[in-house]
Amino acid sequence: MILNASDLGWDESSGAEPFFPLDQLDNSSPYELPPVTVWGVTLCVSGTLIATENAIVVTTILATPSLRAPVFLLLASLGLADLLAGVALILHFLFLFCMEPSDWSELVTSGLLVTSLTASLCSLMGVALDRYLSLSYALTYGSGQSRRRAAVLLLLVWVGACVIGAGPAMGWHCLSEPNSCSVARPLTRTYLSLLCGGFLVIVMVTLQLYAGICRVARRHAHAIATQRHFLPSNQSYASKHSSGRGFSRLILVLSVFVGCWMPFSLWGLLGDASSPPLYTYATLVPAAGSSLLNPILYSLRNKDIRKVLLQACCPHRCTNNTHIHYPVDV
Repeated sequence: MILNASDLGWDESSGAEPFFPLDQLDNSSPYELPPVTVWGVTLCVSGTLIATENAIVVTTILATPSLRAPVFLLLASLGLADLLAGVALILHFLFLFCMEPSDWSELVTSGLLVTSLTASLCSLMGVALDRYLSLSYALTYGSGQSRRRAAVLLLLVWVGACVIGAGPAMGWHCLSEPNSCSVARPLTRTYLSLLCGGFLVIVMVTLQLYAGICRVARRHAHAIATQRHFLPSNQSYASKHSSGRGFSRLILVLSVFVGCWMPFSLWGLLGDASSPPLYTYATLVPAAGSSLLNPILYSLRNKDIRKVLLQACCPHRCTNNTHIHYPVDV
C-alpha cells in the first residue's frame, strides 16, 4: 500500500517534514523462515530412513523375477506405501522450514499421507489374508490364478487409497472453515472420523485373520500329532521350540500393529480442533513409525528376500556357503 502525505493530515505550509507511521509504511520484506527445531530434524531423519529402507525392499522384490508369489506382491505394495509415507514426511519438513507456507502444500502433504497410510494398512491386512489362505489352502494357493487375484486386489486397494487421499485436494478440507477442522488440519472432522472408522474396521478384520491363522495352525498340529501318534524326543523338542518361537513372533507382530494404529484411530474419532496438538502428534507418530518397522517385521524376516539381499551384498559368501538355515516365518 502506498501512502500520500495528504492522507496523514500534513500541511505543506507548516514547513515540517511529513511523518509516516511505521505500521502504515509499505512492508515488502521477504518471508522469514522459522528456525529448524529438534522435531523438524527428527521428522526429516525419520522420513529419510523410512524412504531408504522401503526403497531397498521394493527394488529387491521388483528386480528379482523369482519373487512373484502373492506374498511378495503384498510386501512390495506395503513397501511402496511406506515409501510414500517417508516422502510425505520429507515434503512436510521442506514445506514447513524451507518454503513459505501455502494452502496447496498442506493439501499435498495431507493427501499423500492419507494415501500412504491407507494403502499401508490395507496391505497389512492383505499380508494377514495371504498367511491365512496359504495355511488353509496350502496345496493350491500360490498358483498363477492366486497371483492374478492378488494383483487385482492390490489394484483395487491403490485405486481406493488414491481416491480417499484426493479428498482434501478435491475440496474436503477446512482451510476456508476453521471451525470444521479436526485434530489433523486441514482434514475436516467428518473426513477424519470416516477415515479413522475405516482404519478401526481394518484393524479388527486383521486381528480376526490372525486369530484364524492360530486356529488353522492348531488344527494342523493336532492332525499331524494324531497321524504320527508319537514323536521322537529330539523332534518333539524341536517342534515345541519352533512353535514357541512362532507364537512369540506372532505376538510381537500383533502388538506392534495394534500399538501403532489403534491410538490415532481412536483419537481421530474422539478429538476435535480444540484438542491439544501434543496429543495428535503423540498418536500420529506411532502410525507413521509403523512404516519404519514394517520392513523389519515383514519383508526382512522373509528368508527369500534376505537371501537376495545377502547375495547382493556378499556374493562371495553366498557362493561359498549355499546351505544357509533360515527361521520359518510366522
